[in-house]
Amino acid sequence: MAPRSYAKPSADELRSRLGSLEFEVTQHDATEPPFRNRFWDNHEAGLYVDIVSGEPLFSSVDKFDSGTGWPSFSKPVEADNVLDKVDLSHGSRRTEVRSKHGNSHLGHVFDDGPRPTGVRYCINSASLRFIPVAKLEAEGYGEYRALFGDGKATHQELVDHDNACAVPAPGEAAGCEATVEEAVLAGGCFWGMEEILGKIPGVIEATVGYAGGTTPNPKYEQVRTGITGHAEAVRILFDPKRVSFQDLLEQWFFKMHDPTTKNQQGNDRGSQYRSAIFVTSPQQREVAELAKRHAQESGRWKRPIVTEIVDAGPFTPAEEYHQKYLDKHPGGYTCHFMRD
Repeated sequence: MAPRSYAKPSADELRSRLGSLEFEVTQHDATEPPFRNRFWDNHEAGLYVDIVSGEPLFSSVDKFDSGTGWPSFSKPVEADNVLDKVDLSHGSRRTEVRSKHGNSHLGHVFDDGPRPTGVRYCINSASLRFIPVAKLEAEGYGEYRALFGDGKATHQELVDHDNACAVPAPGEAAGCEATVEEAVLAGGCFWGMEEILGKIPGVIEATVGYAGGTTPNPKYEQVRTGITGHAEAVRILFDPKRVSFQDLLEQWFFKMHDPTTKNQQGNDRGSQYRSAIFVTSPQQREVAELAKRHAQESGRWKRPIVTEIVDAGPFTPAEEYHQKYLDKHPGGYTCHFMRD
């Protein structure tokens, strides 16, 4: 078998193949939100490769729980594929890591990791594609199969969380800081919400799905019955330097739907159509409470606002046919529009 080669595809191919967040992270050096990304808590055995080029980068054998909310590794599986670069963008000197063949931004490396290497690679999930052990041969990575023994998922090593990202030194900024923020909003049928929210300047990605219930991994046919506790919702990934969470709420969310109708929006009735803000941090809760109060005081709504403000739990993306539904079906049903 000829040696496998890795190369960076064209910009047009990358835009068509990668999700918006994946493109922002790998091509524009963005940092995804911690704890709410694909692989930070993935315990399955397998190989992590560059989502752009496919070159092998890290292994589950070297993955550990750093307490940071991002996938962390003690060493690369192929050291030549992970290149160091000086990064002064954070107001301090850090070491960025990029893939050799894809030139993808991966994350950063720190010298506060576990023994025996003493280093911690803090990596964006959006830069990675995960290949389970069972698929290594089929996907052309069979030479790495021997790394994983019986191939069973193992307990992810828990190490001291006293590192520059999880617990920075007094007076110092955290070594890792997300440049992308997440908002999860519900306000009736998610088709119309996504159409408006996805076009806001500064919004990187809008995904429709289900949030706020108790049924794990719900499907639309379950949610529509109202028995799962989930609401139709939109997860928004946005650049807080271009649009703030407060502006998302005050300038769009509280104007695009009627937040005074409990468990109803337009012709849609049921708890799955409730108005809700699923906050991902105490700071978001504070902003949400303020925005709700401002909306009530604006005089736009004559009845009390019933929008729930609750902690965000798991978000389950909806089926593909629901994504960008109104782009696929122009003129389709929506009850959302912007009020003055």
